[in-house]
This record gives sequence, structure tokens and C-alpha cells, in this order.
Amino acid sequence: MKDEIETEIRDFVGSLGLDHHAILPADGNLGAALEAWAAEFDVGTDPTSLPFRLAVTETVESDGPAAQASGTALSGETAPGDRVKILPRGSEAKIARAESEGDRMTLWFETPVKVMPGDLIAAADAPAEVADQFEAKLLWLSDQDMLPGRPYRMRIGAATVYCTAASPKFKLNLETHEELAARKLEAGEIGVCNLALERDVAFDPHSENPATGRFALLHRRSDKVVGVGVLNFALRRASNIHRQAMAIDKGARAGQKNQKPAILWFTGLSGSGKSTIADIVSQKLHALERHTATLDGDNVRHGLNRDLGFTDVDRVENIRRIAEVSKLMVDAGLIVLTSFISPFRAERQMARSIVETDEFVEIYIDTPLAEAERRDAKGLYKKARAGEIKNFTGIDSPYEPPRRAEIVVDTMRLGPEEAAENIISWLEERGYLN
Repeated sequence: MKDEIETEIRDFVGSLGLDHHAILPADGNLGAALEAWAAEFDVGTDPTSLPFRLAVTETVESDGPAAQASGTALSGETAPGDRVKILPRGSEAKIARAESEGDRMTLWFETPVKVMPGDLIAAADAPAEVADQFEAKLLWLSDQDMLPGRPYRMRIGAATVYCTAASPKFKLNLETHEELAARKLEAGEIGVCNLALERDVAFDPHSENPATGRFALLHRRSDKVVGVGVLNFALRRASNIHRQAMAIDKGARAGQKNQKPAILWFTGLSGSGKSTIADIVSQKLHALERHTATLDGDNVRHGLNRDLGFTDVDRVENIRRIAEVSKLMVDAGLIVLTSFISPFRAERQMARSIVETDEFVEIYIDTPLAEAERRDAKGLYKKARAGEIKNFTGIDSPYEPPRRAEIVVDTMRLGPEEAAENIISWLEERGYLN
């Protein structure tokens, strides 16, 4: 059974156009997990008996009356004259011609219709659902733990979309199938959690159509598969919550303040000088009559994030909350200064991704560990070295330096005042201060 379900998972991953070889953890210790997962793949439904579904991988624009779309036929059958829906947009079209070779199918439509790679074409009288939030069951395959709030990429059908997972509702005891409390998933664990996607995707609950109800999770910046999963159902709030358009928008608020809103994200080791430099920058912006807000790591943990500790899971959630608060302040037209260690690149990238491209300015306060430890104004490094503080960045928890920060401050060469002046100059030169 273990070999069969491992083959099934590899075949599924391969069907998504992903590398199906290196998907299992280094230790390969997945026997019990694969046995428990087998039931999720062995649905026993004949896909030809299900409603028509085609995952679009290629489209051809046409000047004539018919557009063309090709992809993988996932379930059901179709024929000329059938009406279909193009999801997630929901537009309808009538099929003029259909050709198949294996599971590869090409469709022509009677009238022009917008079809894009990643779309799902479904029978109009039995369409798939559309949502951006789900409850899902996951089999975690990566040596790096699944952490709530950490961004991943989901491949479902032919679509790829960024997503984050909430804390697991539970994980399974693989021997007794008992539901256990969990805050993360490790390699070889199965759990149930909610997923939030950056946009709508078309799907069917896995229990209704396995072909459109299973997915793979990928590392954010590569096609490495970190987990596979099945969608149980869409969350109700995914369909009844919509963004409210406001008459006074971000541009109007920023124009009133004569500035370009942005997040100035200061990152670096504890003791590097982040808060000191950010405070001086804030003072200089205030003197220039610019409107700012400052979020500091220590201060935020007294209120908004007082319930969080310093484990990897809590650090990820800490930054997720700060990023969302910062985005709200940017929408208010403010220049937001955030001063956090924010040790993981993935979380800083998540913060960057939720605002416009030029609204996130990463400022790396580059201070060597030895120098930060020498300063140690709060005595934290000393306590960490003595084992009195656990999960301390730079000692027993990693710090991942930025690879392409907009601004790098070398504190071995620049003092806080000069560093702040350089940051102000950078903002002025690029029009943030108008």
C-alpha cells in the first residue's frame, strides 16, 4: 500500500507539470502517513461519470469567430453544441469543435471568449465552485515545518496562486486517527487547516470530484513540492465578504499629505540599531511635515501581539499581523516605519507582496553578530548565551539577511544620524516626499 500511494502522489504531482522525483522528506519516513493518506486518493469514482472539467494550459487568440483553448481533460465529456463556463470569471461560451488525444483536449468556441492559462472550463449546467478560502486536509512533505502565516504557492489544476495556511485545526495521530492539537505540521504529518488564497480559483470539493479537489503546495520561490492536499469545502466567508469601494482612496489621502505612502521596513539583528535609526528617520520626516506612523517590535508586543512568543510559528504570525496593519496605514496615505528583526526572508517577502511594488522599502541594518552582541544594551545576548532565553535570533534561531534590500546601512561605517540622512535622501530622490 505504501508504494502504491507513493506512486499515486508522484503521478499526481507529475500531472501538474511538477518534478515528481524529489518530493519526499530526506529521511523518507512516511510509511504511516502514506497509509493514512491512501483513503484520500482512493475515491473509486469513474472520472468520465463526473461533470466536464478542463484545466486550461494554452490559449490561442483568433481574429475569426472562434477562440481556442487547450489543456488537460480532468473529468467528464463534452461535444460541439455544449455550453461551458470559463472559471473563475464565469463567462459562458458554446463549443464549436473539440479534439482529444489521450487526456489532452483542444476546444474551439462559436464566439470570441476570454480564456487564459490557469482557467477551468466546466459544464455550464454543472459548474465548479469558485472561492479564495477553504478548509483543506494536508499531507506535509517538506523537512521545513509548515508554519501558519508563511506564504506558499498552490498548484490546483493548471492554476498557480499564492496562499497562506492558518494554524492547524488538528493533526492526526497516524496510529489511532485521533485528532490532536497542533500549531504546525512537520514532515510526514497530516492535518486539517484553513487556506487563504490571493485570488479566486475554481474547484470542486474533493469528495465530489477528486480531479479538481486536490492540490500541491510549493515553496514560494521554487517548484519544490512541500505538501499535497485535498479541499474539503469553501469557507462561507469566502463568498459573503467583499471589499468595499471607498470614495476617498489611498491616492486622495496621500495627495492631501503631499507624500507617497510606503512601508519602510527596518530589519536586522537585535542590537543592530534598527529602532534608533528608524526613530531618527521619523523625526526628520516629522520636521519635513510628512505624516508617519511607527511600529516597533517591543512596543507592538505590549499590545497587538502580546499573545505571541518567539518560536518560529509565533515569529511568522507576528510579522503577518504587522504587515496587515502596515498595509492599512499605507491605505491611509501614511509613511509607515516598522522596526522588527523579522528574521525570515519568506515573511519579509510576504509583507512586500501585500502592497504595491514601490510601496515596500526594505532597509537592512547590517551589523555583524559580534558587534550586536558587544553592544547588548538590554543584556539579551548574555541571557541567550546562558540559556535563559530560548529561540533568540543569531544564537539558537536563524537570521536570513536580505538578498536585495532597497537600502543597506553598514553600521560599522555609518552612525545613526548619517544613516538616517542617507535614508531621507533616498526617499527624496525617488519621489516619496514629493
